[in-house]
This record gives sequence, structure tokens and C-alpha cells, in this order.
Amino acid sequence: MLDDVVEQVLEPVTHDLGGFKVHRVLPARARTMVGPFLFFDQMGPATLASGQGIDVRPHPHINLATVTYLFDGAIDHRDSLGTKQRIEPGAVNLMTAGRGIVHSERSPGDERSHGPVLSGIQTWLALPDALEETDPAFEHIPAAALPVIGADGAAARVVMGSLWGAAAPTTAHAGAVYAAIALAPGGRTPIDDSADERAVYLAAGEATLDGVPLAAQRLYVLRPGAVATLASATGGRVMLCGGDAFARPRHVWWNFVSSRPDRIEQAKRDWRSGAFTPVPDDAAEFIPLPDRPLTVSYP
Repeated sequence: MLDDVVEQVLEPVTHDLGGFKVHRVLPARARTMVGPFLFFDQMGPATLASGQGIDVRPHPHINLATVTYLFDGAIDHRDSLGTKQRIEPGAVNLMTAGRGIVHSERSPGDERSHGPVLSGIQTWLALPDALEETDPAFEHIPAAALPVIGADGAAARVVMGSLWGAAAPTTAHAGAVYAAIALAPGGRTPIDDSADERAVYLAAGEATLDGVPLAAQRLYVLRPGAVATLASATGGRVMLCGGDAFARPRHVWWNFVSSRPDRIEQAKRDWRSGAFTPVPDDAAEFIPLPDRPLTVSYP
């Protein structure tokens, strides 16, 4: 029975952003974190009209790291460190906000001309207490540098941390495991049980956990130490995430994360006053501080 291995099932909140949908399972009222992961969005899949694209205007972050992983399409990332980086499927962008960073995410011009596609996952990870105010940083790991392991019709690309003896080169500020698992028709694989907290998410296709069908766009939080097997009769794509449990909860308000509510209040004042460093070559517009953000935690 699924209850033997699953502790919690988190339902998505879906936002229509005009042309494509985002399904958000973290943070949720029932749970804010799985290991260091405290934000989990699936973008698309979507195909936009010719000439259109996504334009996420410059906005700030503090005390977290963002991880962007695409299945299809491309995004141009720019940030206040002067970074300009295109991300494509199978690669990973890791942006460490630390004491504060501003970035934008837009469809590349060559993608817009023929109607861009977009499909992927964006997550945020909490930083350990001692690193919350670290210097901001950015790194890009190409797809070829991420290990892919597997057997029995399952292939797991290790995006962060270690899985089945293979380690990703991506910086992990806290103990974390993050992998994209592709299941071929008839494929199956056990779920590594080494992390304190783990969850699986069916992003596309079909999959079962110990023979019980998984619903798409739900986050299945596994019981600590539970042994389970993922399988698919027709093929599917599953994300595995988790890691070390945090001793102190994290507060989330809009794009700000911190162990201290007063630090979030300071970040609000800083964004209103223009104290954050702007994004070079993309400073003409920005996302204003909302009155009621869509993303909040419930500590």
C-alpha cells in the first residue's frame, strides 16, 4: 500500500502566467520543506505563439539558492553579478542569492522567432544558517558534466548531490539529492533511501510507486528509511529531491527566504528603496514588491 512508503502527498497550486502554466507544490500549507528544498515549480510544458516568449523581469532573492533544470526549450539568465547564461535541457543553473541578488529570466531571441517551447523544473534550496548571508554566486553545469546512471530501463541524471555512488559537480550548500529519472516503457528502479527526507514528483508520462499509480504534478513525500521502487509501463519522467532535514524552519515571503522574519522585512525595505544592485543591461524594468505574494510559507 502507498501509505506504507508515503508520508504525505502535496497537491499543486496552478498559476496561469499567460500562455503557459506553472504547477507549484512547495511551499504548501501542509509542509514548507523537504530536506533543503522549499520551492518546487513545474513550468509548462507549453508552446508559445511565434514572436512571444517568457519575460520574468528583474526581481530579488535572499538567503537561498535557485536551481533551474529544463526538459525542453531555453532560457536566458542575467543577474546583478553581470552573469549572462543560456540554459538548455539537461544542464543546470545554480544561483546562490546569499545576502542578495537580482536576476531576470527571458526567452532567447532565436527561440521567440519560431514560437518557443518551455518545459522544466525550478526549485529553491534553503541555505544553512552559517551561509544565509554568504556572497552571491552563480554557476552553470552543462549536461555533459552531470552523471547519468541506471539500469533496467531507468536512467537518472544526478543534478545535485550523490545518488547510487555517482556525485554531481554542482555545489551543494547543504546535504541534498536531486535527480531527473527517465523511465523507459517497462523500466524500474529502487529509490535511494540514504537521505533524511525524500520526495518524488511525476513530471510527465506514467509511473507507479510500489505498484500504485502516481498522479502527475503531485509531490509524494516518502517516509524516512522507506524502501520503494519506481516503475513505468509506458514511460515517464520523475524528479527525486530531498536531503538533510533542517533544524530550524525557513520563512518564505515572495522571493525572500530566511530563518529570521526580520531579515525578510529588511529585504522588503531594500527592494522598495532600490538598495539591491541592478542587473546590467536589463535594468529598465523590474517586478515591484507585491502587497500579497503568491509564494508564502506557513511556519
